[in-house]
Formats: sequence, structure tokens, C-alpha cells
Amino acid sequence: MFYHLLKYVLLGPLLRLAFRPRIEGLHHVPASGAAIVAGNHLSFSDHFLMPAVLRRRITFLAKAEYFTGPGLKGRLTAFFFRSAGQIPVDRTGKEAGQAAIREGLGVLAKGELLGIYPEGTRSHDGRLYKGKVGVAVMALRAGVPVVPCAMIGTFEAQPRARSSRACTPW
Repeated sequence: MFYHLLKYVLLGPLLRLAFRPRIEGLHHVPASGAAIVAGNHLSFSDHFLMPAVLRRRITFLAKAEYFTGPGLKGRLTAFFFRSAGQIPVDRTGKEAGQAAIREGLGVLAKGELLGIYPEGTRSHDGRLYKGKVGVAVMALRAGVPVVPCAMIGTFEAQPRARSSRACTPW
């Protein structure tokens, strides 16, 4: 419910108006059924812009720190990510991330879209870096297609150094 409120009423229309994203190849995202949307990760705003332009709901794997931050800002961020149904990823090691992979496979088993940033973190300088193997592992286990997604211009709009100061949409 919260996800749809954000996407269709509060945040989605505002983002589409403010950023005026141009979408190419949207027809490659299946209209139904499970798929992994694998995007480059240039800015914190990627978490919001990709869902704003996709026609379907997408669940992201997001770093666990978004769910455990200190203070009021941390609690608000955690509330936001939990309420939007996103999945926390413990990035401290391969074994630590297994719970997120299981949850992601559960999303795919329900025939939904799963969003992953294969690099595992935001780019520090706007360049694309080597991805981790989790995307391939999940796609093979679930037998689903991987749809590549290139976010262009989000680093310039909100570079990493600035995004830490504005890491929640409110």
C-alpha cells in the first residue's frame, strides 16, 4: 500500500516532473512474470527514479544500513525502506548476504520484479565497475531473465558526495 502511494501519488509524479526521465527499451521489461532488473548505481535517487518509470512494482535489495541507521533520520529512513517493502542486504560477506538472496528469490517466485545493483554500491565517480555474481546466481536459480537498466545522468544530478546529505525523500 505504502509503495503504491509513493509511486502513484506522492513521489513518482514529483520525480517524473522534476527530472523528466527519458525511457528507452521499456518494452524489454516483461508485463508480467518474474525478472531481475539490473542497473548501474550512480546516485541515491536511482532507488526512486527506476520505480517511477517502470509500469510494475519493483522490490530492491538495499544495503542493511538503510534499515539500521541511528537517530531520527535513521529511524525515518528505516521506516521508509521497510514500508516500501525493500529487502536489507548485509554486505559484510558472502554468508551474511544469503538471507537477502533467499528473500530476493522469494520475490521472484511470486512472479514479481527484483531490482539489483550488481556493483553492490553506488559509484564514487560516475563510472561503471565490475559487478558481483549475485545477479547471475539468482537468475539461474529462479530461471528468470535479467533486464539491464542504464541510469544516465543521475550521478550529475546527485553525486555520491551530496547524496549522503539528502538520503531520504522528505
